[in-house]
Amino acid sequence: MHRHTFLFLAACFICAAQTSDSQPASSNVRNAEYPRIHSDLRITFRLKAPDAKTVKLHPGGDGLGKEDMKMTQASDGFWTVTTDPAVPGFHYYWFLVDGAIVNDPASETYFGYGRPSSGIEIPEQGTDFYLPKDVPHGEIRIRPYLSKITGEWRRAYVYTPPGYDVNSRKRYPVLYLQHGAGEDERGWTAQGRVNFILDNLLAENKAKPMIIAMDRGYASKPGDPANLFEDVVVKDLIPLIDTSYRTLTDREHRAMAGLSMGSGQALQITLHHLELFSYIGAFSGTIRNFDANSSYNGVFADPVAFNRKVHLLWFGTGTAENALIAATRAAHQALEQAGIKSVLYESQGTAHEWQTWRRDLREFAPLLF
Repeated sequence: MHRHTFLFLAACFICAAQTSDSQPASSNVRNAEYPRIHSDLRITFRLKAPDAKTVKLHPGGDGLGKEDMKMTQASDGFWTVTTDPAVPGFHYYWFLVDGAIVNDPASETYFGYGRPSSGIEIPEQGTDFYLPKDVPHGEIRIRPYLSKITGEWRRAYVYTPPGYDVNSRKRYPVLYLQHGAGEDERGWTAQGRVNFILDNLLAENKAKPMIIAMDRGYASKPGDPANLFEDVVVKDLIPLIDTSYRTLTDREHRAMAGLSMGSGQALQITLHHLELFSYIGAFSGTIRNFDANSSYNGVFADPVAFNRKVHLLWFGTGTAENALIAATRAAHQALEQAGIKSVLYESQGTAHEWQTWRRDLREFAPLLF
């Protein structure tokens, strides 16, 4: 057998072995064969860079791995690597081509790490609460507005529940839902699949119909680095949503939650403005160094009054979030000892990642309103 023929057949055999127990990721661009997800949740990535000296896969978070992975170049110019079994859910990633950050042209991009990044969706066996189903669907609407606080144009992503346009007299409670650091107002729809989570909960009669407003958690005036997001929420966003959509405008029908950075914002804004909110959710965030008399300007000093005003103070954390879950458990215990009612949910086996936050929303939303 000719040497080139042998090499060609060997390459075909290896390729067939790689693809026989795998399938393209659902997050790939149309007709892209890679990345491929194997039955044991190992993932094979591939990138064509014939002139590169070195190519590495950089996992954006712990779900794909904790360190850069060296890729191997074949004679056709493609570089490949197969990971260890990954944690199900959504994960960012990118390539390092001779040290330069390069997104995967075969993957859809998602705004994370402060820029468009590649992302991959890894299925979780037996789990479909965030997948589209044949049920009534709500809509994601984009609402641009000129901020009175920053003087700049912003936009809110707004989920309206199924049937919103059918009954023009019905009004709805509102959940204000925030993304994490390096992400933006698109995160909860593109990465979090908020609309499918709510559609499915509503179809199962596990949650009340609600409007969900999502905005960018960064707000500043030109030349001023101070983050004015709290003022934007209170003075721009809430009035905008209440005047643009059919909302129930009292505090009894208004909630706020967020993930990571957004959880800190949700805690700060709601606990500073209990005249506006009665439901609070912190996903992968907590109250550190809790003191009943001083934390958040002493809002917890009178536990009876706090429990009467706040219908739900909810914390969710992944069991693989290490120090954060320990801190959240401690805060939950300290709150309980101070007479403050709170709920703690732990997402089994997940870390600081979207699968944790999807599960958080699934557990949090049915307790609202």
